[in-house]
Amino acid sequence: MFIKKILLFCIFIAITVGTFADDGYRLWLRYDKLPANNITTQYKKHLQQLIISGTSATIQKATEELNNALNGLIGKTPVAVKDLKTNGTLIIGTPADNKIIAALDIQELKKINDEGFVIISKTIQGKACTIISANTDIGILYGTFNFLRLLQTQQDISNLNISSRPKIKFRLLNHWDNLNRTVERGYAGASIWDWHKLPDYIDKRYIDYARANASIGINGTVLTNVNANATILTKPYLEKVAALANTFRPYGIKVYLTARFSAPIEIGGLKTADPLDAAVQQWWKQKIKEIYSFIPDFGGFLIKANSEGQPGPQDYKRSHADGANMFADALVPYNGIVMWRAFVYSQQSNDRFKQAYEEFKPLDGQFRKNVILQVKNGPIDFQPREPFSPLFGAMPQTPLAMEFQLTQEYLGQGTHLVYEALMFKEVLNADTYAKGKGSTVAKIITGSLDNFSLTVMAGVSNIGNDINWCSHPFAQANWYALGRLAWDCNLSSEQIAEEWIRQTFSNNNTFVAATKKIMLQSHEAIVNYMTPLGLTHIMYNGHHYGPMPWGNTLGRQDWNPVYYHKADSIGIGFNRTATGTNAIAEYATEVSNQFGNIDTCPEEYLLWFHHTAWNHKMQSGKTLWNELCYKYYTGVDSIKSIQQQWNRLEKFIDAERFNQVKQLLNIQVKDAIWWRNACLLYFQTFSNMPIPSGYEQPDKTLEYYKSLRFPYAPGN
Repeated sequence: MFIKKILLFCIFIAITVGTFADDGYRLWLRYDKLPANNITTQYKKHLQQLIISGTSATIQKATEELNNALNGLIGKTPVAVKDLKTNGTLIIGTPADNKIIAALDIQELKKINDEGFVIISKTIQGKACTIISANTDIGILYGTFNFLRLLQTQQDISNLNISSRPKIKFRLLNHWDNLNRTVERGYAGASIWDWHKLPDYIDKRYIDYARANASIGINGTVLTNVNANATILTKPYLEKVAALANTFRPYGIKVYLTARFSAPIEIGGLKTADPLDAAVQQWWKQKIKEIYSFIPDFGGFLIKANSEGQPGPQDYKRSHADGANMFADALVPYNGIVMWRAFVYSQQSNDRFKQAYEEFKPLDGQFRKNVILQVKNGPIDFQPREPFSPLFGAMPQTPLAMEFQLTQEYLGQGTHLVYEALMFKEVLNADTYAKGKGSTVAKIITGSLDNFSLTVMAGVSNIGNDINWCSHPFAQANWYALGRLAWDCNLSSEQIAEEWIRQTFSNNNTFVAATKKIMLQSHEAIVNYMTPLGLTHIMYNGHHYGPMPWGNTLGRQDWNPVYYHKADSIGIGFNRTATGTNAIAEYATEVSNQFGNIDTCPEEYLLWFHHTAWNHKMQSGKTLWNELCYKYYTGVDSIKSIQQQWNRLEKFIDAERFNQVKQLLNIQVKDAIWWRNACLLYFQTFSNMPIPSGYEQPDKTLEYYKSLRFPYAPGN
């Protein structure tokens, strides 16, 4: 009897642990049972029966997701029926497939595109119904996921009137994954693409990847690194790519590849890759024809050319337009697109900030209609805070794509908690004044400012084969935010954060409010302890983890931190005004006037544009030096506060994820102190001013920080 009791106790413990432990694999698609309350009673009342029309693979996926979710959330699935018989019927379908929906003549369906959807409450034949409808099956899938989000976040569904369509046509993840499963700037393990086992083995992870992306409206994935390998274009690998495309297709996700510009030489046997050479053009036409024979809905190419050692058209004295148009012409018969990256910088320019503008502005209007320039959010390289790239607003005859970086190359990588939606929104809301006040970056990339239908938002993926996908549990929020902002860039950071928290962790209002506060504090905190007041690119050489403002050993001047801060006995900062490199001239007059005047330049961008005296009086009344000290110390204090806030939340969520975040925050606090002390001690050698006495003084010397080495840091 005693042994039996022990056995039952062990079973109970096992069940309990299995119920409450959470490794993060499910992301925001957690369909755990909702508490028994009025809202779940409402759900059961409104979800008695189900009429779903259509037989496509996409409709099947929507049905599977719906049943799986409802079974988990409310413990039952609606009874599938063919005819409307009772209140509480969920009706799903397009007007073409569903006669009930067709008879309703829903006007909102005429106002949305092929991916949009409507969710409405309707009384039909005297029966209270909920309608999920769209013009296409993929719209149905997106509508289903949206409906499930309402349930996951415990929203009232008794009187729904939702109409939604994506603002951007192509919403992509850019994987920097290599064929050997390494990931450039990847901090969440190896690549999820197991090329060795493909095409014969389809990992369940690929399906869950597609589900997660579809749930937030992402409709494309670039599978390979922009530092491209031509091997991906060979027949054995195209068969592998086709297997992934087949897996993703029911979820509305197209695959794209990066094209190695020199592929005609490397795998084609040609002696040149000159884009104006007829043999080269023909080779690419045949190669693209071959790709589409394997993948009929192949999306197109993302191309990095003549940047950081990558081959490109300039090797043959041709322009970026010449190179992009060669691919575009070959893709036209298949409706494929070319995303040509604008991340270029040569040693000839006097300011890396200016380089993309200098190379691409003269080419405005010279690209084919199926070419879009993919521009990083800022002019340098995914720094903690950058002003918007001056290309936005400078090319009215060329569609521009937004490239954000989800993987935190310069943001503490997989170790630090930072909610990037705040950074994304800063850029999207920035006013370029390209066509007067209100010409925001968001209006440019959605095509509304210059009337473009080819629109793209891309995020450099932070996904790996770690069990929780993104290494840091909160890094999942950045993937989620990318999808939601690509669908609707008018959404607020606050709304996106709350959605993600409720789906990923808990609907407990106390927990939600506290965690949202943490997320909304996180970006400013990291900027303050890393690069306050417009400092930039002072990270460690190579792996970019930790501070190295003294760095000055790399061959190229603009690879070294000292190039960017230009600290001396007078002051600190990069003079990009008319008396310096005049980079501000690349912006519209209203913007350049604001940035170019030290008295009107926003202080968060001050050192981006002005070499500023150490004793310059800031808006706070402090000198620049004292303000710099204040920002660095505030950044550390903010992370300590976040740490304390998180430690009070233990009782609200599973122990596994709570402890993981707790341990990572311990690292982040140490790193923040390291950043603060190392930077201030170094800059102090130029300012010759003391760190104010009210602050905790560094307990180690500058020489100590300079001596630190991290040869095996991730991302090196």
